[in-house]
Amino acid sequence: MMTKTLTKAPYRADIVGSFLRPARLHDAREKFAAGTISAEDLRAIENEEIRRLVDKQLEAGLEAVTDGEFRRRFWHTDFMEHLNGVEGYVPNHGYRFVGIETEAYDVRVTGKISFNPDHPHIKDFIALKEIAGDRAIAKMTIPSPNQFFNAGIRNEDIYPDLEEYTNDIIQTYRDAIKAFYDAGCRYLQLDDVYLAGLCAPKLPFTDSDLKRERLIDLALHVANSVLEGKPDDLTITTHLCRGNYQSKWAFEGPYDKIAPKIFANEKVDGFFLEYDDERSGGFEPLKYIPEGGPKVVLGIFTSKKGELEDKELIKKRIQEASRYVPLEQLCISTQCGFSSTHHGNLLTEEQQWEKVKYIVDTAKKIWG
Repeated sequence: MMTKTLTKAPYRADIVGSFLRPARLHDAREKFAAGTISAEDLRAIENEEIRRLVDKQLEAGLEAVTDGEFRRRFWHTDFMEHLNGVEGYVPNHGYRFVGIETEAYDVRVTGKISFNPDHPHIKDFIALKEIAGDRAIAKMTIPSPNQFFNAGIRNEDIYPDLEEYTNDIIQTYRDAIKAFYDAGCRYLQLDDVYLAGLCAPKLPFTDSDLKRERLIDLALHVANSVLEGKPDDLTITTHLCRGNYQSKWAFEGPYDKIAPKIFANEKVDGFFLEYDDERSGGFEPLKYIPEGGPKVVLGIFTSKKGELEDKELIKKRIQEASRYVPLEQLCISTQCGFSSTHHGNLLTEEQQWEKVKYIVDTAKKIWG
């Protein structure tokens, strides 16, 4: 079955956002940390590598491009620690993943939370938009507001009342969305590991005494409150991930527990859903996605390994998903980025680009 090409994001072949950092960028960061190059020198190198990255994305046939998160150490902490009332720090342990513990770094609340109008990610987006020009839409990725409900972040001395904490986070993200929009952003992705965690049999990364259903309700409330009043020409998507660190994962669990509320009611323009292996379960929870509602970007290609997926299996999986969501409402991508942290997944840059091109070619064959 052929169906029309999408002219608005998310696109038939899309990307989650992060790409493997090139060796030159790793080297520059080490020199900056050692004090042998300046912040200006580092940014100049970042800009050059991001220009190369954008060119590579366009050569691969992508319609939306990112800066690969090249300026970040981690996918979430860099954004969060530059908000007012939040700081980054080194805890005693990293996150526990299957077979590995991550580098120890996290954020915590030190004061009342609000958006910082001088947030560096705004400057970073403007630079990306200038590089992309009129060749492609510039896509920005930031952590979901729900990430602030992970264990250890909220300071109960500053925020003894959960409702006040929630309201400040909502207002902070409304202000952030406006700032990105005013800077020219028209495609924004909210990365939400916390929400994916609510699918797990045993809840990860939480110390809340609220029950799972209450946490799901709270997550939906936060997301939809942040989205209230967003401009019609701004596409906002949610990306759900179960952990992506040096090709390892943190937890598993199908979407069944959150689908009746989140899939049916979150007011986003699209869901990027992890579906690269059995950890995410089957496609049946997609039946809760409203017809004609959010696009569903099937993460049926893995960013954790370089080997290309079997063509026939990919087509079969898309057909299976289309039993629950119309084909014209579906798109495809990897389940996550290639480098959610500066360490990167265990594949080569050549394999990374082969996979991106493979996704683009697959989309063309299916949707035309």
